Amino acid sequence: MGRAESLEGKMSAQDPSDLWSRSDGEAELLQDLGWYHGNLTRHAAEALLLSNGCDGSYLLRDSNERIGLYSLSVRAKDSVKHFHVEYTGYSFKFGFNEFSSLKDFVKHFANQPLIGSETGTLIVLKHPYPRKVEEPSIYESVRVHTAMQTGRTESDLVPSAPSLGTKEGYLTKQGGLVKTWKTRWFTLHRNELKYFKDQMSPEPIRILDLTECSAVQFDYSQERVNCFCLVFPFRTFYLCAKTGVEADEWIKILRWKLSQIRKQLDQREGTIRSRSFIFK
Repeated sequence: MGRAESLEGKMSAQDPSDLWSRSDGEAELLQDLGWYHGNLTRHAAEALLLSNGCDGSYLLRDSNERIGLYSLSVRAKDSVKHFHVEYTGYSFKFGFNEFSSLKDFVKHFANQPLIGSETGTLIVLKHPYPRKVEEPSIYESVRVHTAMQTGRTESDLVPSAPSLGTKEGYLTKQGGLVKTWKTRWFTLHRNELKYFKDQMSPEPIRILDLTECSAVQFDYSQERVNCFCLVFPFRTFYLCAKTGVEADEWIKILRWKLSQIRKQLDQREGTIRSRSFIFK
């Protein structure tokens, strides 16, 4: 009996988390897969692929939603997309395909499959990103170390990181002066929403700073469906997606961005207030 058959025979009796984590020399286990990153978070996966990966780089990680559900994180140019991979107890489901063994699942990726997202982006899965990377054992020596008397305390050490959460796709946008509708390519990265003439354009038409945005919401004032708007002090931008699901995804991630921006502002204001209290 081969290793693939051995795994298939044990699937029904195994708990999903047990299959993907335990050590068994007779079964092909996910821990042996070089591009499986375990409990790596979505934030860390995006940071890793955006900083060190390239177009078509991907990795597999645990999903935080439930046991048996995993996330395939894929870099697509300047964004990272996340797709579900599900272990049902008998097979592995990814996209429109179902694989009866881990061996077949991995073989599928070895053939560099082409996948398409709901936004119309096509991605060739070319480069599995390794979990273990060789690192140089080189460290700098500290030559100067002086304590600065700034009056800051441990309460001022508020951890912060840039809000990643990327997304891209075509949306139809209403013009500012001339109220015509044109389809534009949008990219969301950190706190910037950029739109381009099309996906191949190198330079954006405009960059919207989300720190200036006060609200994102569905809009029913236009004679179109699947519309939402972004409210800025200088203008309200009206956008429409192809489907209601896509519009809902844009709204969710944009609202999440705004919530992260507000949290960071609240943290900064709290730090300023604590400083002013100390120096009174």
